[in-house]
Amino acid sequence: MSLSRRELLGYSATFGSAFLAAQGLIAQEPKDDKPAVKSSAAPPAGKRYDMRKSINLWALPYPQKITLKQCLELCKDAGFDGVEINYALEGDLSPEASDAAIRDIGQYARKVGIQISGVCSFLFWPYAFTHQDPERRKKGVELAGKMIHAARLLETDNLLVVPGSVYAPWIPDEPPVPHDVALERATAAVKSLVPLAEKHRVHLNMENIFANGFLHSPQEMNAFVDGFASPWVKVHFDTGNIMQYHFPEHWIPNLGQRIQNIHLKEYSKKAHEFNLNAFRLLLDGTTDWPAVLAALDATGYRGYLTFEYFNPFPHWPEAIVYHTSDALDRMLGRKR
Repeated sequence: MSLSRRELLGYSATFGSAFLAAQGLIAQEPKDDKPAVKSSAAPPAGKRYDMRKSINLWALPYPQKITLKQCLELCKDAGFDGVEINYALEGDLSPEASDAAIRDIGQYARKVGIQISGVCSFLFWPYAFTHQDPERRKKGVELAGKMIHAARLLETDNLLVVPGSVYAPWIPDEPPVPHDVALERATAAVKSLVPLAEKHRVHLNMENIFANGFLHSPQEMNAFVDGFASPWVKVHFDTGNIMQYHFPEHWIPNLGQRIQNIHLKEYSKKAHEFNLNAFRLLLDGTTDWPAVLAALDATGYRGYLTFEYFNPFPHWPEAIVYHTSDALDRMLGRKR
């Protein structure tokens, strides 16, 4: 299911060609074989909030400059409890990877001393469950099924699912999908995946996103998730994805124990237009983190807090990992 040139240009303008290459959607750029820089810093001890630190590998220049094994080692060295890895069309975690190779990723992570906190994928956008093209929708469900299988092989029970979209702002020429049609298509797609998720004991965690024009309130998200009447359909709450118009500390009490996983993403309300630069490093935005953490604690959430970021540093990219780990230690009360 190839994407049109116009569509690829739209994605590239928003996310960058290197990001799309890492998803297997366009050809990879030549790799820089420079090894990741290591540090001997020991992870800090002690904490106030009993939640676990995780980071999504989009914050690192993987696979362009750093191998997956180097990423796992680096994140462990920085003091993370878990790593969220991304499913692409090609590469280490993709349809072309064998079951044995995928299983080896999880085993290597555990050998290093870090867990796979979940599986994420950009592919839910070009192969959306709500896409106008029925072949794209079919491909999206097929890929989601492969992701469920991959999550089981990795021994993680979390798969982030983008349930669909009314439109994507980076493809303005693509006609929007009416809300009722989007809801019908998304519901049918997720419903078809529930038996496989239950079989493999992998949670399908619906992510909230303001840029997709879909499920824009906690009440809508609750109704969507509850409609499947399955303990394996939950919420992946992203603190940054609703910050343009909402406040995460207001969503959390409403979502409650439906929250299975978290993207702890910083956002600055000083940016008045949707673009990836509105997402910042932790503590460099306008999120009321004390309120967010208190709200999560009140719901009884004790899972992973995964930092998600789309702009790896061109120089010393490991600095993001250590900064994020340090910021999380301070936020969680592990460090003063």
